[in-house]
Amino acid sequence: MDLGYIKVAAATTEIRLADVMFNLENINNTIDEAYRKKIKILVFPELCLTGYTCGDLFLQKELIERAKEALYSLIKHTESKDMVVFVGLPWEKDGKLYNVTAAIKDGELLAIIPKTNIPNYQEFYEGRYFTPGSRKPEWIETGFEKYESKAKSFAKVPFGTDILLSCKNVDNLNIAAEICEDVWVPHAPSNRHAVAGATVIANPSASDEIAGKAGFRKALIEAQSSRLVAGYIYTSAGSGESTSDIVFGGHRMVAENGSILAESKLYTEGLCISDIDLTKISYERRNKNTFPKSVSIEYGAGTEADYLKLPFTFSEIDRSLLDRKINAHPFIPENTRDRQESFKEILNIQAHALKKRLEHINCKRAVIGVSGGLDSTLALLVTAYAFKLAEIPMQNILCITMPAFGTTDRTYNNALILANELGAELREINIKESVLKHFEDIGHDPEIKNAAYENSQARERTQILMDIANDIGGIVIGTGDLSELALGWCTYNGDHMSMYAVNSDIPKTLVRELVSFAAECCPNIRLREALEDVLDTPVSPELLPADSEGKIAQKTEDLVGPYELHDFFIYNMLRYGFSPKRILFMAESAFDGTYDRETIIKWLRVFYRRFFSQQFKRSCSVEGPKVLAVDLSPRGGLRMPSDAMANLWLKALDEIEENDK
Repeated sequence: MDLGYIKVAAATTEIRLADVMFNLENINNTIDEAYRKKIKILVFPELCLTGYTCGDLFLQKELIERAKEALYSLIKHTESKDMVVFVGLPWEKDGKLYNVTAAIKDGELLAIIPKTNIPNYQEFYEGRYFTPGSRKPEWIETGFEKYESKAKSFAKVPFGTDILLSCKNVDNLNIAAEICEDVWVPHAPSNRHAVAGATVIANPSASDEIAGKAGFRKALIEAQSSRLVAGYIYTSAGSGESTSDIVFGGHRMVAENGSILAESKLYTEGLCISDIDLTKISYERRNKNTFPKSVSIEYGAGTEADYLKLPFTFSEIDRSLLDRKINAHPFIPENTRDRQESFKEILNIQAHALKKRLEHINCKRAVIGVSGGLDSTLALLVTAYAFKLAEIPMQNILCITMPAFGTTDRTYNNALILANELGAELREINIKESVLKHFEDIGHDPEIKNAAYENSQARERTQILMDIANDIGGIVIGTGDLSELALGWCTYNGDHMSMYAVNSDIPKTLVRELVSFAAECCPNIRLREALEDVLDTPVSPELLPADSEGKIAQKTEDLVGPYELHDFFIYNMLRYGFSPKRILFMAESAFDGTYDRETIIKWLRVFYRRFFSQQFKRSCSVEGPKVLAVDLSPRGGLRMPSDAMANLWLKALDEIEENDK
């Protein structure tokens, strides 16, 4: 499966205790619904064919046999449904009763997986009825021939916990199961399942509701999917269970590597659907070199060789529709509360990093070039916060504005307001004459607006900042961001250089959000208005003259493309190693209605060309704090040769465009 997604669902149906045929009908109806919605892995709750709270009725032969008969009927119902279904029931073997989940596909019983950790406390008395299952699979007779002499599932099936269902035509799809209590114990079966290769864990459960338990349960599933680097499908019993002493809420979740992709409301039935990203899971496991060692052998971790691997095949995978939302701005949390906490944390990391550097070099002064643009505004805010933490007077921050050929009144005035309202020292140095003299020295015609024309201004500004910092015993604060560094949209030894780069790990889309957050929290009306105007100003280096109306003529995003697209490309290429085809598919979903396919391909091509060709600037980049999982620092982040070629990635785009014709 090229794009790496598998559509899954956690299901809870209405049940009646011990009314096996009623339960079977509802399960079959839900299977039909899931099939229409193109679900590929469907998980029903623990003991759903009988109900979980049957008590001593589990010891009744009639209930055991009717559940087995219903299972066979359900198996037949799944013929040509092309999905893996997990359904729970009691199963008798060798005179003992087991709490099991049956793994079914296309009219065949693939395996019977027993629960291994049987609770026997307070409201749960499973130990009264059920025997813990063994790890090592053994082949057992199903006995289904009594229902139909030519039954497909007449052959022996494996019974045990250490079983992997391995899909032959979907990369990285290996499914294993554990049941309810199994995930609550210190050494959960899913730990060894994941080490043995399982990328998706199914958990049919029956977890009762008490105050606060739903939140704890959610945190447990998030954490388990994170430590396993896996997808996790969890579903719990709901309506119809006995309320004599306890209540069940039908809690359903789909998690992936620490994130809840989809979650049901309590006390509801139905499907909880999402798409698990197998490509992302595979990348994370490759990238996490501690992963294979994460479970000690002394706890019985097992290896892939110890597991029974059962192959199966899906007849088709519909890759056109996703039931999970692709975040168009992956560097920015989607939840409002998470955003605010995240922004506070990021600003704290930046400011405390700068505070430490100032203390280490015994420096009480900072020099920063303030342009009135987004990046220098954020750098100034961070510097002011660091000075506050270090209890250094704000006037020890020297803001230098250096107008030149492209400076507009709007950005100039905002730079002045920002410095003044923060209480920093402000100095204005017009660089026009010095740059013109430099043009004369190097024999450059100022009418030729080429790279020398633009970069001379950037380098002149950097020289001024460095020399003044030396003169006053200060440190130059870098303003460049991660997006500019990824694209190489910075002047080598110009704005590329500083003495400490507080924004070096902050992408442009996040810079904007951080400045916006600062404006929202700012009690100073004049400062807040200036910050809001900075946010409304087009992104520009202002190295070319303004237009006839005195407005910015050189707009960065007209030249290199929208930063929100580039940040999307940066994140998904570097964080997860996704291919051009995969990134294009995701971008079309994330930016549906904003950018068409042709536009996305155009700027994706620009991104790959610039990213590979500009590595030499990143190889000698200035020190700055690591803030995000994506980091371009040659020391603690990206290891990449400056001579690497982009040909493979560009060829992949060529093939996409050729197929589109």
